[in-house]
Amino acid sequence: MRLVFILIIKYCCTSSAYLCQLKNSKVNLSQYTKEFSYNLKLAYPVILGMLGHTLIGIVDNIMVGNLGSTELAAVSLGNSFIFIGLSIGIGFSTAITPIIAEADAEKDDKRIRSAFQHGLLLCTLIGLVLFVLIVLSKPIMNLMHQPQDVVNLAGPYIDWVAFSLIPVIIYQGYKQFADGLSQTKYSMYSIFMANVVHIFFNYVLIYGFWIFPKLGILGAALGTVISRIMMVVFMHYLLKYNSEMKQYFQNFKFNEIRKTMLKKIIDLGLPSAMQMLFEVALFTAGSIGKTSQAANQIALTLATITFMFAMGLSVTAMIRISNQKGLHDYRKLIVVARSIFLLAVVLEVIFAISFIVLHNFLPHFFLNMNNMSQAIDNAEVILIASKLLLVAAIFQISDGIQVVVLGALRGLQDVKVPMYITFVAYWLVGFPISFYLGIYTDLKSVGIWIGLLAGLTTAAVFLYLRFARLTKKLVLEHSKR
Repeated sequence: MRLVFILIIKYCCTSSAYLCQLKNSKVNLSQYTKEFSYNLKLAYPVILGMLGHTLIGIVDNIMVGNLGSTELAAVSLGNSFIFIGLSIGIGFSTAITPIIAEADAEKDDKRIRSAFQHGLLLCTLIGLVLFVLIVLSKPIMNLMHQPQDVVNLAGPYIDWVAFSLIPVIIYQGYKQFADGLSQTKYSMYSIFMANVVHIFFNYVLIYGFWIFPKLGILGAALGTVISRIMMVVFMHYLLKYNSEMKQYFQNFKFNEIRKTMLKKIIDLGLPSAMQMLFEVALFTAGSIGKTSQAANQIALTLATITFMFAMGLSVTAMIRISNQKGLHDYRKLIVVARSIFLLAVVLEVIFAISFIVLHNFLPHFFLNMNNMSQAIDNAEVILIASKLLLVAAIFQISDGIQVVVLGALRGLQDVKVPMYITFVAYWLVGFPISFYLGIYTDLKSVGIWIGLLAGLTTAAVFLYLRFARLTKKLVLEHSKR
């Protein structure tokens, strides 16, 4: 753990240096902080919506955790497959937002409508493809050195939750459209309503109640499917009957589909999907044994909660950078971007301190501490998870920075070079470190997460350098005109 605290001190020094650099830059610090209000206005519905999205998984973990560590490990294993598919779909759908946000700044309603309709069609097709691929990939579980009882439980769970990828990726098409118009609240409303549906069906189907059978983790899967279908229904009607957006829902015809717009979205969406795949696949590349799998799921769930704040700011960066790009105001674009980066650093440092203070306490929420038959497993899960949270406290700072800068780069519609950067960072830097420390040292799961930290830090540094280079070039080219 000495290494963990050394890294904490290093991060505090790095963050302080970053703040000093901003303060001493040509643009006064107050010009960054005055952007905080509008940044948060756009970001908070996205953050709450994503937390609501994450709550679906958290509810599954908490309710299933009461059944036992084997069931929790099975859900964790199943969700590792689903999470990869979901991330690919979400990454692809992000291509819709910058196109619409740029067109919105240019007041081009025709282009907005076209991007929405083409994006929704592609999201539907991506959802279907991901469902089939995830179901077909189930045999890979037998190669992951997981206990057979965990694998047996995870199989049927994957089948149903994989099906839920279809409505959830369609939902993403609606969400990215609304986000591009800076209407970030509608996805929040839809997810909140979906969570009410999810909690109800989870409870009655996992434990059995009234006319509903007791289905265990299969009940958790069915609860997820039902809630995600309702999420799409809620989102569709909220947007369709909005006075400002209903014009984009009228007279959709397949003969209006054009190769140019399909190609535009695919060219932006595919690299973005690969970026998310490289990161998520690294996170799910492995943990050792049943208790380590359960501990990994607990720590990852908690880290995901705080990561949603960075994701909200990433969407904000994508929207605002796209708007400024459409207005050709590149100096303002840089000020806006730096204000979002600064806000992300401040929030992630606060979360890091919270993880350090509460690392021994938080894992208890995910386990049934009253079940004496699970006492030994629970004690081992808590021990491992508490150590993972110390590493997570540090890597979430890097994770927050890299995802916010990535959002800014997507706002510039720069996706191919960041794809290569993330591949190198996660798989040529992070994975070898995770593999060596996890397999050949006593660090085990903690070593795997130290590798994640190395990959995320590398990505954060080089993505920021890429953004700084591009924006400097844009300002110079614009000033010559």
